[in-house]
Amino acid sequence: MRRWFVLLLAGLALACGAAKASPAPSAASDHPTSITRDGVKLTFAQEARAEAIGNKLRCLVCQNETVENSRAGLAKQFRTIIRHRVAAGDSNRQIIAFMVKRYGIYVLLKPPFRPETWLLWLSPGIAALIGLAVLLFARRRRRATPPPLSPEETDRLKELLS
Repeated sequence: MRRWFVLLLAGLALACGAAKASPAPSAASDHPTSITRDGVKLTFAQEARAEAIGNKLRCLVCQNETVENSRAGLAKQFRTIIRHRVAAGDSNRQIIAFMVKRYGIYVLLKPPFRPETWLLWLSPGIAALIGLAVLLFARRRRRATPPPLSPEETDRLKELLS
């Protein structure tokens, strides 16, 4: 039994040594210069740009998720479009303008302050003002003292209490 155990340990040691002694990868593969993502080959700088652009755009399916974080099929298509346009040499502004022209201003995660987005930007403030007005009105109404009773009401109250 002991002999089998020693042979098993020796075999494991040889297997581990053989696995460790595999040839080292070439120096060229240690530092790749490009990455392929969504079917587009980009440099690391281009990929970083594409991710930054994708983080500024909203997934139209998930609505409160960025294109980069969404798993929806439409978001994958958006990422592919962005990467193709980055590879083609478009600037960040050109790519975002293209996406807005094609899919509307709602595709922007933080839409600009324009007449068509005023309600979107101002609605929290408007809601807060309405809430404050309701609160002040209710408080003022509660503070108001009731008018004194008329002589008829006083007589009726005495009659009811006795």
